[in-house]
Amino acid sequence: MQKDQILSGLKEHLRKLFDIDPATVTPESRIYQDLGLDSIDAVDLVVHLQRSTGKKIRPEDFKAVRTVADIVDAIHALVNGPETVAPPPAEAGAARRQP
Repeated sequence: MQKDQILSGLKEHLRKLFDIDPATVTPESRIYQDLGLDSIDAVDLVVHLQRSTGKKIRPEDFKAVRTVADIVDAIHALVNGPETVAPPPAEAGAARRQP
């Protein structure tokens, strides 16, 4: 699942659950300050996200979430696995065998 798909779905959840206009939701929107959610709202959102993804969301996965982008990243990692960076290529000399 791509991040733009997750963002679109999240906006729809926010509209349905909390009557938040999707046009006002940006990746930079802060969950509590900008969207006006409280901790109970956040729990409701997590429950709905669990249902829509079919994945169990652990509290520690959302502990550091502060913005919409944070939620998108957390859901993306949950659904697709964490993004990994390819290891640097081996040094050319390391690939050669020493006699």
